[in-house]
Amino acid sequence: MADELTGADALMRTLVDAGVDVCFMNPGTSEMHFVAALDRVPAMRGVLTLFEGVATGAADGFGRIAGRPAAALLHLGPGLANGLANLHNARRARTPLVTVVGEHATFHRDLDAPLHSDIAALAGPVSGWVRTSAGVAGLGADASAAVEAALTPPGGVATLIVPADLSWSPGGSVGSPAPVTPFATVDAAVVASAAKALRTSRAALLLGGRALRGPALRAAARVAAATGARVLCETFPARLERGAGLPAFERLAYLPELAMKQLADLETLVLVGAAEPVTFFGYPDTPSRPAPAGCVPYVLAGSGDDAALALSALADEVGAPADPDLPPVERPSAPTGSLDAASFAAAIGATLPENAIIVDEANTSGLAIPAATAGAPRHDLLALTGGSIGQGPPVAVGAAIADAARPVVNLQADGSALYTMQAWWTQAREGLDVTTVLLNNRSYAILHYELAKVGATAGGERAKAMLDLTDPTPDYVHLARGLGLTAGRARTADDLVNLLRRAFQEPGPHLIEAVL
Repeated sequence: MADELTGADALMRTLVDAGVDVCFMNPGTSEMHFVAALDRVPAMRGVLTLFEGVATGAADGFGRIAGRPAAALLHLGPGLANGLANLHNARRARTPLVTVVGEHATFHRDLDAPLHSDIAALAGPVSGWVRTSAGVAGLGADASAAVEAALTPPGGVATLIVPADLSWSPGGSVGSPAPVTPFATVDAAVVASAAKALRTSRAALLLGGRALRGPALRAAARVAAATGARVLCETFPARLERGAGLPAFERLAYLPELAMKQLADLETLVLVGAAEPVTFFGYPDTPSRPAPAGCVPYVLAGSGDDAALALSALADEVGAPADPDLPPVERPSAPTGSLDAASFAAAIGATLPENAIIVDEANTSGLAIPAATAGAPRHDLLALTGGSIGQGPPVAVGAAIADAARPVVNLQADGSALYTMQAWWTQAREGLDVTTVLLNNRSYAILHYELAKVGATAGGERAKAMLDLTDPTPDYVHLARGLGLTAGRARTADDLVNLLRRAFQEPGPHLIEAVL
């Protein structure tokens, strides 16, 4: 009978029925009944993480690959706060994700206990939907509503706050799964106007979101072949399909001066699933919008629209060829000799296995990766969408669990690895096929650029020390081995190629420290 279910049982069964069958968690006292329900609802896979930022980042990686939500179970306000940075990235990626946050029991909330906080206020900036359950009878319906909110185009983070006594009380009932809303189609008049702009002005397409999948990319190539328009991808895509047989479009540069060159002389920028570009930061004497003054942004498809259908319609409208010729691209040869950013990129391009998932948080050392992997076997690239570092290792966890048949390669900067290296323990515990290539330049290299760019030009020894990761230098090989990974160090390009090939052949997680 429904009234025999506890709230926790009803919540978990509702999630499973709605397709949310993986929960990344770092639970505490207020979530113990949810944890106990794992034995009664075996269809839910619980994945333990050692830090909440790993749980939320893993749920992000899962949603990007699976196209459906995972849950992240967090403990009260402080647990949610520990996970906020990667929820910020998930919000920017528009990842479908359900965050379940345990709250103090209703009779305990007003006593200002040591862990009391305003959970809804913390959740608001990173969530498109927030609800605190008011009673055990409605908990299943609340869970259904959370899943519906996470899946409603363009997708996003839905946060459900569950008081502990609702979890342990009887009287729960399973909520009915809500129908999934499809992505919206684009009006023919919008397509016609975009076609006119492409014919009559110097124009480019800027692709983002679901416009970065294979069918949309091919349609964009058709449009470019017919009109001569340039095609760019957003700077940090949530998921970009790449590799042999797909058009390889340039990504909009992170550095403002480079982005301004890419967009120079444009009169129209046609946005397809992407927002009008702005620089990541405001700089002295640098415009915050890299497009030239007078360039008109034109939205062909918003983030909630069917981008592939819109681009296909646009290609037909401009009389594009059915199958444009793509320039042949080959993967690079395996490099030898010294190890630097160029040979690192060539090593990845030369050895990348079929159907891989690249989780890219290489930042400054990864600039050559797009060119080096354009001719590699087909793969997906997941980037640092929100700029909040420490995304790579946990997103790799989630991606590997979302599709265990695909190898995952995490290209990881050394400084940001220290934020969430607890994810390596989860990779080992779950036996995940993740190879982390950690680029060790012993500094927060990007911040040397930022120090000068914002006009902080003094750059004395005390300032430079704040960007330096030596004295002591972390030993990532020993850290990884201590968390259960097979690990080795590459000091030459030959070392890196050999270690990559070995890692791709052996089961389980590996770490390769590439010393640049």
